[in-house]
Amino acid sequence: MVVFAFASAAQAASGFGYALVAVPIFALAVDTRTAVVATTALGFILTASTGWREREHVQVATARRVFLASLAGMPLGLVLLARLDSRWLSLTIAVSVLILVLLLWREVSLPRGVGVERGAGLASGVLLTATGMNGPPVALALQALNYPARQFRATMQGIFVGQDLIAVIAFGVLGFLDREVAVVVLGGAVGIPAGWLVGDRLMRMMSERQFRIVVMLVLVATAVVTLIDVAT
Repeated sequence: MVVFAFASAAQAASGFGYALVAVPIFALAVDTRTAVVATTALGFILTASTGWREREHVQVATARRVFLASLAGMPLGLVLLARLDSRWLSLTIAVSVLILVLLLWREVSLPRGVGVERGAGLASGVLLTATGMNGPPVALALQALNYPARQFRATMQGIFVGQDLIAVIAFGVLGFLDREVAVVVLGGAVGIPAGWLVGDRLMRMMSERQFRIVVMLVLVATAVVTLIDVAT
């Protein structure tokens, strides 16, 4: 519950980061596939509620392009999730986190353009169904558009809610929505509302950069712990 509360706080403060926080930490306690599936299911609950509240600020054309492109990447991610054993999946997640954190920390800027948005959507789709972490490619693409913070966060939620819904349906078809996932989802659902309220307040009290630094440090620490766990 605490993990998902912190993860939803990160999402509230920056518009993304929920899965980046939840998946690697939670994968240390349960099967990696369970962590990915449960985090995505809880992500749908989070993004559906916040996306609806902030729907007036969603940049619809951008959200549509990114979402449609992500659909092409999801099947590849599902193949990876189904075929990689827990050890390799954990390694993939840890390395992905470190690479994505580096890109976000350096505030890498992508050029504007429809091609960039579609490329980000494609990468996001693969990452979502393979690792549960679909946010960074989308964030990098939207940063290039210089949206105000409210529009940035709302557009991210609009993209995520569609992606998470499709991913959860696919997980159900493949039989990944089992009893263990249900238990995790029920427990995590308790922490999400509290975490969002905390994150929303932190967004007003702290600078976004300060909060991002805290989240980044947590991500690096969990990725390193995951790598050590895989190696031993």
